[in-house]
Parts: sequence; C-alpha cells; structure tokens
Amino acid sequence: MKPQILVIGPYPEWDMLELEKSYDVKKLYEASDRDAFIEGEAKQVTAIATRGELGASAELIAKLPNLKIVSVYGVGYDAVNLDACRERGIRVTNTPDVLTNDVADLGAAMMLCQSRGMIGAEQWVKDGSWAAKGLYPLKRKVWGRKAGVLGLGRIGFEVAKRLRGFDMDIAYSDVSEKSYAEGMTYTADPVALAAHSDFLFVTLAASAATRHIVSKDVIEALGPEGMLINISRASNIDETALLDALENGKLGSAALDVFEGEPKLDPRFLKLDNVLLQPHHASGTIETRKAMGKLVRDNLAAHFAGQPLPTPVI
Repeated sequence: MKPQILVIGPYPEWDMLELEKSYDVKKLYEASDRDAFIEGEAKQVTAIATRGELGASAELIAKLPNLKIVSVYGVGYDAVNLDACRERGIRVTNTPDVLTNDVADLGAAMMLCQSRGMIGAEQWVKDGSWAAKGLYPLKRKVWGRKAGVLGLGRIGFEVAKRLRGFDMDIAYSDVSEKSYAEGMTYTADPVALAAHSDFLFVTLAASAATRHIVSKDVIEALGPEGMLINISRASNIDETALLDALENGKLGSAALDVFEGEPKLDPRFLKLDNVLLQPHHASGTIETRKAMGKLVRDNLAAHFAGQPLPTPVI
C-alpha cells in the first residue's frame, strides 16, 4: 500500500501528478467538512505536504495520530506549529535555497517599479494621458542611494548583491555581524537602519521574536521620502502602523508581496496610490516552483526510505 499523505493546499499539476504516483494523496483543500474528512478519509495519514503560508496548526496535528513528517513547500515555516511537532517527534522540512534568487529578483524589481512609477507610467500611455497631458510626472532615482536590508540571510544577501549593481550604500541589521557582508555597514538597531535608508528591504525569517519588528518607530524613521519593501512575511511588519504612515505621509511609499489575512488584504491598501501590491508570488517562476516541488518530494521520499532528510528544519 502507498503511504497516505495529506495535502493542505493545491500544488501545480506537475507536482500533484508526481505525488500521486508514490502516495495515497488526501486533498484537504477539496473537503467541504475538514474535520469529517480527516476523521473518515485521513486516519492513516503519516505525512503532511503543505505550503509555507498554510502550514500545519497544533489542532490539525493533534487529529493525525500517525503523523511523522510535515514537508513545507516554501522557505517559511512559521505557520507550522513547531512546538506540537517537537512534542511528538514529528520532523519538519522546507525548501530553502531553490527560491532565493527569484525572491531577491522580485524585491529588486519592486524597488525599481515603485521608485520609477512604472505601473502608473504604463497607464499614462494606455489611457491617452501622454498624448493629452504630456510628460509623465517625475519620479525618484534608485542608483547611488542608500539601502537597508533587515535580515541578511540567504535572501537578504542576494538582495544586497543586486543592489551593489546600482552603486548603492548598503547597510544591514541582523542578530549579529556577518562575515560575508563585505562592503556593507552593520547596525544592530532596526530603527537606526531605517533612518540610514532610502529603501528598506525586509528579508528576515518570521518568528514570534520578529513579529512587528518593523514597528511604528522603524516606519517613521524611514520617513516621508523612504520606501519599505517586504518580501518576507506580513507578521514582520506592524501593518496598522504601516497603513497609517502611508496615509498620513510619514512614509513615502511601500512595495509589498505579503499581507495579513491574504488574499483578503486590508481594503485600506486598495485606496492608496503610494503602494505597490503583489500577490505573494516572489518565488513564482516555473523553474523555481518545479524545484520547490521536487524538494518537497525528495524530503518525503527520504523520510519513507529511512534516509537523512535533505533540508530538515527539526
């Protein structure tokens, strides 16, 4: 018999086809009554395949007495209840590295797009404003300005590498100085980092310790000419303080790929003309999503074969 796995949310078709070759796949996302589905269809589940933003709650884990592993499609695992997993010796894996460069690319692209007003500029052409009103309003340059990277891990470092191409003055903040941060200025205080920066990139992993690390003080230190770019997790930013600052001019602009309660984001965002909104797709390329799916399957295969896990979290 094939091992029984529970898939929390849909994957691309190419991943589902591969999973179904090796496993008895139970699709929780198709169930109208999740509790009844688990009780009736998923009693023998030994593995969960989930996405980073969906995770696996303590409540769900408790309903799966035979669960041995949670394989996360994504680098973030903050939505998985790690304490519940540790208590029962359940392994957790994620998909680091394979998505790093695409996420960094989108962060740099959002900075350029928002700073140069490219979305509005395209509309200026399409709606006839260029012909009727003349030149598009002037925007702000990117090259040669100051950037801050909050969290110099894999993704933050790749962002910084891209920013060097724009001859930017780069500073970073992390729990400690990094030996690989050559040519970058270290500051331990996120407020001081924001005060230094024209562009502040949020790239750190999310945890209880980092919740709202981008606080009202950090946002206001970035200032009315500054831009906040978030390609990490929404919980790292005090979203209410961010919206207030965008509305009252205490922050110049923002470019965001993640939101509290997504995809049902706060409607206040939709009324702003100084924010670039993206649908949590920083890793959303065909090449990277295929690599992520393969790593999810590789972790599951290693577990069921009794081999070392390629990318364990715990």
